Amino acid sequence: MIFFELFYTFFLIGLFTFGGGYAMIPMIQEQVVGKGWLESEALTDFIAISEVTPGPFALNISTFVGNSVAGPFGAVCSTIGVILPSLIIIIIVAMIMNKFLKNRFVQGALNGVKPIVLSLILSTAILLFVKVIFFNGQSIKSEFVFDLKSFTLLITLVMFLIIYKKVNKKSLNPIVLLGLSALLGIILFI
Repeated sequence: MIFFELFYTFFLIGLFTFGGGYAMIPMIQEQVVGKGWLESEALTDFIAISEVTPGPFALNISTFVGNSVAGPFGAVCSTIGVILPSLIIIIIVAMIMNKFLKNRFVQGALNGVKPIVLSLILSTAILLFVKVIFFNGQSIKSEFVFDLKSFTLLITLVMFLIIYKKVNKKSLNPIVLLGLSALLGIILFI
């Protein structure tokens, strides 16, 4: 029964989330923590791991949660659940793409969804920032603890990026940024 529940939950998450993996974080948190599958802290860890793991965020987070809840078959069920709606929609859209994209109502709907997706991504980023910096990665309902190391790491990375961009007039390679973040994390947290 848990396998079907994982599949169904992630199928709904995949079906009703627009804008990619980051936009689905609030819905994943509501479902996974609400059902008691994971604690909020564990989900935050899975989000961080999914960020740096190669591949699509939605695929990674669903696999990690499914594996944590019900083992390897749970991972398969949740992963299939989250990708199946997109696969079905892409197949349907590909069949009627030209007519579909020229429709002014579809263009209006897509333009209307953009601000919602942006606000979901921004609210998730702010929530994660507040949890990590001010509550040491714990639930916001927990005791207020300012994490100076995390804040120092954030400020160091932001300053490095600003200086790099001003000097070189181009963006930093994301792989170099991930490596630098990992190195600074090891130095600050060990």
